[in-house]
Amino acid sequence: MTAHPPSEAPVGRLVLLRHGETAWSRSGQHTGRTDIPLTEHGEDLARAAGNLLAGHTFGLVLASPLQRAWRTAELAGLTAEREDNLVEWDYGAAEGRTTAEIRADVGYAWSAFTHGVTPGKTPGESIEEVAARMALVLARVTPVLRERDVALVGHGHALRILTSVFLRQEVRFAAQLLLDAGSVSVLRYDKEFPAVHTWNRLPSLV
Repeated sequence: MTAHPPSEAPVGRLVLLRHGETAWSRSGQHTGRTDIPLTEHGEDLARAAGNLLAGHTFGLVLASPLQRAWRTAELAGLTAEREDNLVEWDYGAAEGRTTAEIRADVGYAWSAFTHGVTPGKTPGESIEEVAARMALVLARVTPVLRERDVALVGHGHALRILTSVFLRQEVRFAAQLLLDAGSVSVLRYDKEFPAVHTWNRLPSLV
């Protein structure tokens, strides 16, 4: 799935802020719709990410409604609007489990990107369904990007998939885009070509 290119390349930049650390992101557990808070370190990361964005103005800031993203936006000094499509991948039966645990059970090198997920307490989503949601987010922000910068505050896998859609790449390209908790990334257009300007910049806690 790809985003439709605009008729004229926007001049604004798309800033991506992944939420700060949670207990599950630290342990490597898949955290989709489980609404858990930031750790103390995660709150520090969010404040420090705000320092990277200090003095910058945005035409629009959107955040996932899950508390780890919403709180990150607040601590970073961003006044955000809720965007339900920015929620993380629904991992179904993989929710709360690490990749190592799942691989031990299934007996092969499982990956959500490659093999998908199965229903659990929630139905789960295919990667194509996540990409469709991210395309809707991009459709919402593109009119603003024509003139102004936009910030999105969300989750690791969802933002990686959004980036693949923005870059007009096959959606599983997202597996090759590492995105750390509390990191800031910047996407933009170079003429008519969507491009990565800055990727996975971690704020300094000093």
